[in-house]
Amino acid sequence: MAGNAAGRSRGMCRLDAPSDDDLVAAVARGDEQACRLLMERHLPRMVALARRMLGNRADAEDVAQEVFLRVWTHAERWQPGRAQFGTWLHRVATNLCLDRLRKRRPENIDDIPEPVSGDPRPDENLERRELAERVEAALQALPERQRLAIVLSHFQGLSNIEAAEILEVSVEAVESLLGRARRQLRETLATERDEVLRINRTGA
Repeated sequence: MAGNAAGRSRGMCRLDAPSDDDLVAAVARGDEQACRLLMERHLPRMVALARRMLGNRADAEDVAQEVFLRVWTHAERWQPGRAQFGTWLHRVATNLCLDRLRKRRPENIDDIPEPVSGDPRPDENLERRELAERVEAALQALPERQRLAIVLSHFQGLSNIEAAEILEVSVEAVESLLGRARRQLRETLATERDEVLRINRTGA
């Protein structure tokens, strides 16, 4: 009988596109395969969010693992219909990132951009990589909540309504955060561009 129960559990996990709610319910019953399926579905986005917020992949992976540890330990408390599971995951990841940022000592700005892996590339790709690193450094220099708004909106592809739910603020507050963040990014990147042009002209 136990074997039949295990077979039914495995069969449930093989259904085409099971909903997040179905998988969380299975996790609450101790179904490890359901937890793995949730991780396959959502882990890359959690790592991407945390890496943008924390500036390095090692910390990002730690945060993502902690997110899914909480899924495993709190699955029985999940109430379908109260919120989207993906929204809840973003909120948990966001809070974990903010906790880590508050505990950090100030970092040297030179340590923030994460090197891009890969073989040596042509000059055009090198310039593109350097631009991406400058954007990353400018992003890391933003205040935490402005950075979160940019990451959720531009990198995670969430709507302002979804971002507001994750940040637990109004849509107007999200729009204000985004506006300030975009202005700061433009100013920072414009200053860097002007400095590069000045150095090129003077040969300094």
